[in-house]
Amino acid sequence: MKTSTNFARVKTTLLLSALLGGVIGQAAADVVHIDAAELARLVARGVPVIDIRTAPEWKETGVLAGSKLMTFFDEKGQADAAGWVNRLKPTAGPDQPVILICRTGNRTSAVAQFLSTQVGYKTVYNVTGGIHAWMKAGRPVIASGAAH
Repeated sequence: MKTSTNFARVKTTLLLSALLGGVIGQAAADVVHIDAAELARLVARGVPVIDIRTAPEWKETGVLAGSKLMTFFDEKGQADAAGWVNRLKPTAGPDQPVILICRTGNRTSAVAQFLSTQVGYKTVYNVTGGIHAWMKAGRPVIASGAAH
């Protein structure tokens, strides 16, 4: 699928940028990879969930109740990282924990590294397996129009 190739290319670019940022001295916390059970615990504590998928993906599977829908990569695999971070900050600033979720955890892994190494976010959670793992664990989703 062409979109997957674009996502992979952008992911690689973000990872290289994150690694280079770390090399030149930006302090960063590690990204914490979590499963569906830990995601449920963090959501119950009020940690915001940012769903970075595209609108068609949200419609296909549904979303976590209360999650913020903030596409990072568009359908062509393109991203406006700075613009996205500006939209994220009112929900979760660099000193606040934030959970990222996508379809399988691959895109959010790259975005989490970017937030940690390039933007200075101290606590970034990546949902391993993404929304698919959440649903496989029998956890609920809602229609994308009902999310925040």
